[in-house]
Amino acid sequence: MSEARSSETLTQRAAGPSSSKDGKRVLVRVQGLKKYFPIKSGIVFQREVASVKAVDGVSFDIYEGETLGLVGESGCGKSTTGRTILQLYRATEGSVKFEGEELTTLKGESLRKMRRRMQMIFQDPYASLNPRMSVGRIVAEPLVVHNIGTKKEREERVAELLDLVGLNPYFVRRYPHEFSGGQRQRIGLARALALNPSFIVADEPISALDVSIQAQVVNLLQKLQEDLGLTYLFIAHDLSMVRHLCNRVAVMYLGKIVEIADSEELYTNPLHPYTQALLSAVPVPDPVVEEKRQRIILKGDVPSPVNPPKGCHFNTRCPVSIDVCYDEDPALVEALPGHWVACHRVS
Repeated sequence: MSEARSSETLTQRAAGPSSSKDGKRVLVRVQGLKKYFPIKSGIVFQREVASVKAVDGVSFDIYEGETLGLVGESGCGKSTTGRTILQLYRATEGSVKFEGEELTTLKGESLRKMRRRMQMIFQDPYASLNPRMSVGRIVAEPLVVHNIGTKKEREERVAELLDLVGLNPYFVRRYPHEFSGGQRQRIGLARALALNPSFIVADEPISALDVSIQAQVVNLLQKLQEDLGLTYLFIAHDLSMVRHLCNRVAVMYLGKIVEIADSEELYTNPLHPYTQALLSAVPVPDPVVEEKRQRIILKGDVPSPVNPPKGCHFNTRCPVSIDVCYDEDPALVEALPGHWVACHRVS
């Protein structure tokens, strides 16, 4: 990492090598990513007896300037995927390349400097802000950690960031408990933007907010993306919000990606049985269509990630499974142009 990068001004954005696909620049490339959490037994001499396969061989690209939605049931590995991409969790196996540079092998100062270009917005705005720190200190903390700017320059940058996310710059001396959930999430967003990142993982940033506030935060995310050229990995449960916000959508089930496609393509032509079941649960604002529409009710519970089923992970709940589903794990293949699916029925 060159010394030139460490002397960047507060408003510069780091650049790096790129790769491309179909004329689009790939900002983040994830290949065969796995994250297993060990389960240990014993009081004195602990030994690993099993592992939780939270992320089990995930591959996808995120293009510069787009928003990729990551959806699925609770516990399917969405948040773990986002945290592993940013190296908050170290990968068990696989590759994560950001602007062409491998992240899984970076350590120490090299990784710390790389993190300036990758940030995260956490799910719970009540738990992600230090209650003992004022808003000014919270937003300025990344600048202090990376030793950027003088004290006066940091104060000016904090005021600029608060104004950018729609908060009064005079709030710098207030504490998190004095703000609403939506305002706290804006503070978290200001903190994430402090280092001028090019990539942000938004881990369910609106799920803890009132419905009346959710639209405001989503509109702010869209405006910042347009103004600053940001790229998002947007993790969410709200499928209607994902359709509104995301360019492409990846569907995850039990640690694996089962389908990836452009947002409209996925919602109008879902190919994987799990995606079809998910979308059938989304209400349609038309009473005539809603009355005729059939819900797909999946039987049983999601299997344990400690001992996932052999073959396709969805075979225990799939209404159209066949013999091969119980023996072979389907590969993620391009069934239609830009539409990838992991299903023996489709491939």
